[in-house]
Amino acid sequence: MSIQAPSAVVMVRPHRFTPNPETAEDNSFQKPSERSADETATRAHEEVTRAAATLREAGITVHLFDDDGRHNTPDAVFPNNWFSTHPGGHVALYPMYNPSRRRERRTDILEFLKQHYRVQDIIDYSGLEHDGLFLEGTGAMVLDHLARVAFTARSNRADPLALERFATHFNYEPLVFNTADAQGKAIYHTNVLMCIATQFALVALDAIVDPGRAGEVRQRLEETGREVLPISQQQVADFAGNAIELSSPQGRVLALSTRAAASLSDAQRRVIEHSARLLPLDVPTIELAGGSVRCMLAGVHLAPRRSTR
Repeated sequence: MSIQAPSAVVMVRPHRFTPNPETAEDNSFQKPSERSADETATRAHEEVTRAAATLREAGITVHLFDDDGRHNTPDAVFPNNWFSTHPGGHVALYPMYNPSRRRERRTDILEFLKQHYRVQDIIDYSGLEHDGLFLEGTGAMVLDHLARVAFTARSNRADPLALERFATHFNYEPLVFNTADAQGKAIYHTNVLMCIATQFALVALDAIVDPGRAGEVRQRLEETGREVLPISQQQVADFAGNAIELSSPQGRVLALSTRAAASLSDAQRRVIEHSARLLPLDVPTIELAGGSVRCMLAGVHLAPRRSTR
């Protein structure tokens, strides 16, 4: 087991998925679907169903919930943005930038976690939405659980005051930087350009605007003994940074999309496979919404009350 790699995840299977026009303004990775609304929704439902099955076959505990779309939640498939879990029984709820995303928070998921895991407290930051302060969970922050660093790209979805509150409550050091994608636009979520695993990290160092800051990011990761694998802007666009390491009874795996896996170089694959098996998931429809596998998986870093399989 690894403190960085959870062995259980929460997933939400959408029934009315569509790329969200409300979030397209600052998410340059988002693309409109060329299929009908019904076909897009059906394909997204099938992709999540298959992804959950593949993860379970790999020995990962998957808690799969359904979203019927009645509350107009087109991005419900990305639960890692509205909540996160932490060792010691702590859960955080986050303030979301777009109004439609605020409707994704679900008490039934929180109650399930309380029932099956040891939850001591829930720290709710969602009230900050009324003050125009946003912090979209482990999309806005990529957490190094070993060194207690919260790597955060500045964006509409990562307010410094909200980040400071989280860092104080959860004992993380915030390390903040400006980013630019291939078109010079700020990258909306940190987890699109960065993945921290137990023994390696995928990072788009060239997307960090200040070279000195990029060097500091690299140094902080290498101080923990990790090998830093720089990824290109094209690999960022292919969601190579939007991956998550998970723990299974057979060892660690790196869950990522088939598109992301195909973008990796042979040298990058060798480093990754030294400590984690690649586990590609085919989610091209989901990726139209501008997020990929990491966004789809909310890691469970809580102690189970009993077997949750």
